[in-house]
Amino acid sequence: MVLFAPYAVFFIKITSHSGTHISLSSSVVAKSVAVFLGIPLGAAIITRIFLRNIASPRWYDQVFLKWMGPWSLIGLPFTILVWLTSQGHQVVHQIVSVIRVAAPLVVYFIIVFPATLHVAYKFGFGYKLATTQSLTAASNNFELAVAVSVSTFGANSNQALAATASPLIEVPVLLGLVYLVKIIAKRFDSRN
Repeated sequence: MVLFAPYAVFFIKITSHSGTHISLSSSVVAKSVAVFLGIPLGAAIITRIFLRNIASPRWYDQVFLKWMGPWSLIGLPFTILVWLTSQGHQVVHQIVSVIRVAAPLVVYFIIVFPATLHVAYKFGFGYKLATTQSLTAASNNFELAVAVSVSTFGANSNQALAATASPLIEVPVLLGLVYLVKIIAKRFDSRN
């Protein structure tokens, strides 16, 4: 999280050779990252510390987390829905741009996911750790991309459209990869 703002500045200002001057402040990027990731992380840390101390670790693990777990599954589709409705007009009217975003993402998934799975397998990781690492490596943190692109380039920019369109590709592909990993689970020692 701390390095995301310097990375954004580096990739947008230094490595980009688009010929246009881009006004980018690392403080704006840092604020966006803090809002989109820092607040939820801070809330989770505070909740964990206080609830485990006030109630008990057992209650926190067996009652609270079981109650809270389904809400995270609702949160992701809700977030995607809000992003897509805010960018729906652009997504529909610039479908060629969405397809241009989709092509490299699909290639990325095709390369990164199996490569990570293979490396994890070769290093002797078990099934659970290998699949977790592979899915994490294939994930693109699109929520950060949306935060940075909207705060830097504006909500109606092509950059915001590209960042918003990426979950349209990422979420279904990652769900498909979950089913793929379930199919190939027999190749791993799934006892660990």
